[in-house]
Amino acid sequence: MTFSISLPQLDHDGFDDSGFKAYLARAEELGFEGGWTIEQTVGPAPTIAPLELLSYAAAVTTTLRLGVAVLVTSLHDPLQLASAITAVDRLSHGRLDVGVAPGGGFRQFPAFGVDPSTFIASFTEGLELMKAAWSDEPRITFHGRFRDVDDLAISPKPVQRPHPPIWFGANAPVALARAVRHGDAFLGAGSSTTAAFAEAVRTVRREIDEQGKDADRFRIGKRVYLIVDDDSARARDRVDAGLRRIYGDRAEQLSEVAVAGTVDEVVRGLRAVLDAGAQTIVLNPTGATISEDREQMERLAADVIPQLR
Repeated sequence: MTFSISLPQLDHDGFDDSGFKAYLARAEELGFEGGWTIEQTVGPAPTIAPLELLSYAAAVTTTLRLGVAVLVTSLHDPLQLASAITAVDRLSHGRLDVGVAPGGGFRQFPAFGVDPSTFIASFTEGLELMKAAWSDEPRITFHGRFRDVDDLAISPKPVQRPHPPIWFGANAPVALARAVRHGDAFLGAGSSTTAAFAEAVRTVRREIDEQGKDADRFRIGKRVYLIVDDDSARARDRVDAGLRRIYGDRAEQLSEVAVAGTVDEVVRGLRAVLDAGAQTIVLNPTGATISEDREQMERLAADVIPQLR
């Protein structure tokens, strides 16, 4: 099992560059496998864009893998997104993990010029085009439903071959089947309960078997929103406040997804996630500031993770 940590992205009163760099340095010192971001292009939270933040992180880290979960790629132009991902992969010397999902539900498709009736097909085709752009071919030709590319030169290519690992975010069985078909890993959303994650893992494992994939080469993980506090009630209040900062009004629907409480309570909550099938956990403190998240990271490394190994 491995443990990664979320990277602070909220920018309420100006970007705390010194605090952010210190946070990254300490994450590496503490031995976290990776640092992960989220994407919220439009929404209530003042969130720094993930790939841009990861490019900054690449410049001030050496060992930490850098991840985003998830990019709603149906809202992006595939070739431009492929180029941006390649840039971060090269700037980090091959330390990038890329989470993708088609979106749905509350997504503001019209704001991005996306037809809600075809976003799944557009997502799948876009991912195929990105993989073509990352291929060893110096020039690509691609004829799809939404894109036509003729003998187009694409350079440079990602450091990681054939491309950075693709982590899928998904919930429905058909989406989980798509994740196994097109992806390298599955990451359960922080907004899903442990019980829902356990059901998703069962579906993923069944699809791996039915599609003839190598289970050892398909990783499973989950993001977990959490707060450790010596006072259980205060921990719950803090994590709920953090979810409101991230999700706004939608936070009321997520009261049961977070793990919050004393060290023992958080250990139990995270162990349940591991027992449900997670091979890696993205620990996501929901503090109001980088310093609060840093304090949480220290407690997780010192008091929680040792009890889970």
